[in-house]
Amino acid sequence: MIRFLQTPGPIKKIVLGGLLTMISVFMVITLVPGFGSTDFFGSSGPARGVVAKVAGTDITSLEVQRQAREMVRQQFPRGGAQASMLLPFFASQAAQQLIQRQALIAEAEHIGLRSTDEAVRDELQHGRYSETFFPGGNFIGQGAYEELLQQHDLTVTQFERSVKEDILIDKLRSLVAGGAMVSNAEVRQKFEKDNAKVKFDYAVLRKDDILKGLHPADTELKAFYDRNKATYNNSIPEKRKIKYVLIDTAKLQSEAQVSQQELQGYYDQHRDEFRAPEQVNVRQILIKTPLPGADGKVDQKGIDDARKKAEDVLKQLKAGAKFEDLAKKYSEDPSGKDGGSVGWIKRGGFPVPDVDKAAFSLAKGGTSDVINAGYAFVILRVEDKQDAHMKTLAEVKDQIEPILKQQKAQQAADSAASALLSQAKSGGLDKAAAAKGMPVVATDFISRTDSLPGIGASPQFTEAVFNAAEKSPPDQVQVPQGLVIYELEAIKPPATPTFEEIRSRVETEFKNERAGTLLTQKTQELSDRAKADHDLKKAAKELGATMKTSDLVLPDGQVPDIGSMSGAASVAFTLKAGDISGPVDSGNTGVVLAILEKQAPTDTDFAAKKDQIRDALVQNKQSELFGLFMANLREQMEKSGKIKINEQEMKALTKQQAEGEEGE
Repeated sequence: MIRFLQTPGPIKKIVLGGLLTMISVFMVITLVPGFGSTDFFGSSGPARGVVAKVAGTDITSLEVQRQAREMVRQQFPRGGAQASMLLPFFASQAAQQLIQRQALIAEAEHIGLRSTDEAVRDELQHGRYSETFFPGGNFIGQGAYEELLQQHDLTVTQFERSVKEDILIDKLRSLVAGGAMVSNAEVRQKFEKDNAKVKFDYAVLRKDDILKGLHPADTELKAFYDRNKATYNNSIPEKRKIKYVLIDTAKLQSEAQVSQQELQGYYDQHRDEFRAPEQVNVRQILIKTPLPGADGKVDQKGIDDARKKAEDVLKQLKAGAKFEDLAKKYSEDPSGKDGGSVGWIKRGGFPVPDVDKAAFSLAKGGTSDVINAGYAFVILRVEDKQDAHMKTLAEVKDQIEPILKQQKAQQAADSAASALLSQAKSGGLDKAAAAKGMPVVATDFISRTDSLPGIGASPQFTEAVFNAAEKSPPDQVQVPQGLVIYELEAIKPPATPTFEEIRSRVETEFKNERAGTLLTQKTQELSDRAKADHDLKKAAKELGATMKTSDLVLPDGQVPDIGSMSGAASVAFTLKAGDISGPVDSGNTGVVLAILEKQAPTDTDFAAKKDQIRDALVQNKQSELFGLFMANLREQMEKSGKIKINEQEMKALTKQQAEGEEGE
């Protein structure tokens, strides 16, 4: 469907951050309570590979995994071991999101809401995806479009179906929450709450100062250790000693040789992949027409003026003016600065059939008449043409050779690993590796998070190693670098450290706990004394607190030694001038405030901000209404059996996460 959206323009660098806005829509769904029925499809038993059935539609494990990977990419764009380890957790979240999403789609369709291809086209070209797929109003090209989606494990069909579903959900949200309103009183109250200012003296006590004065005896520390011994149980994690051989596929690939015969064979078997489409190299001059007004009416005079301007440009071309010069001068498309060049375009690559037809009907060097494209008047010039043809082997050799080398490397790795593992099981890894001239890496006792030579921090490998039974035979694991044959030599089980082994840790924890308690007590005493004498400065001097004075500060402001005024210090906005606060806990400080001045916002400020405040309040209320609607919908669909969960498949997706939590 995207082909009819294509607009002339150079393929530009893509901004990936804007691609999957729908993910942020999904995130709202996590507010809804967890799964319901555990009976999956009645007596027929759970369907393998299906996580849930929602109103007759399957949510598959593959869909959940794809969604989870996308969530991980957003949270951890650089990837790494941490991202891989958290994938099972995200899989659980992804499953919930997809189930709720499908429930909303089913409800939207049930009440008669529809989403058309035209709506999808408009969303991609003018909505949340426009800057990604149509930067500057020009389509990035079919190839770039497909490649961008592939980076997110999506096909064109999957993505455009998701966009269509997003439109349905948006319609449902508008129907459910579109009538949300807020009163003038609510707007004024929110304005005054967010824009009032306060100035105060404040006395500060610091936890660090209290820590410096703490010197606990060993008897106190030992008593603390005994009292909290349960928290130290098995705090020394299990460790394992192993030896392994890495069969590096990258090394094998660099050594692989590919013959001309093999290249020819692959080429013959994959000819369809090497067909070059019919395409034209085009320049354009584009004169935009005015958009319809808010009332939907079209400015006919503006359209007529645009047409006249385009016809004047065409006259200049016919009189011998250079197309590139006129494009730079008149074209209202970003390609104008490049002389109107939009590069090679495949047949069907223009959004308007008349433009597409004109481009492919012109001879090389030909210039079109003025074409009405609806959104603009367009003049085309065809710089070059290319008929559909089959690329030669010489043209695609550099594309085929790495594929064949990778295949050979994988086959060689599989063969070498199979032979090594077989011999290792019968005679041990050292003997088997020595016979084949392969180096063996022997480790000391390692933990799950250690980085290993040649492998790095590999969750796949350590998961296999730490799940292996004691005295189990050698085994094989696939890692990003290749295949690993490993042998488990010894297990050191989790242990509880003695007091002597963790005395330093115990002392730190004891002092932090005692300092926190003393800080709370001392801050309370500071407040009590200040209130009794109506004098914060006197109480601060008696207790060794530091006195400071704030500027006039807003509720979202920051104050030194206090931090955000939106936390515990927000009590300042509830007090009158002259009042003294109770203790304010700011983490590592204890604070008491004495209000000096309160400043109310002005009516002028209110007039400037009221519309923005109203919009924000309406959006919040809409979110609340839609959240309640989703929760109720979920509950009703679970009760009626329209949502059924395959708990077995859910456990399979989140097994690694669950095991990780048990091992902590």
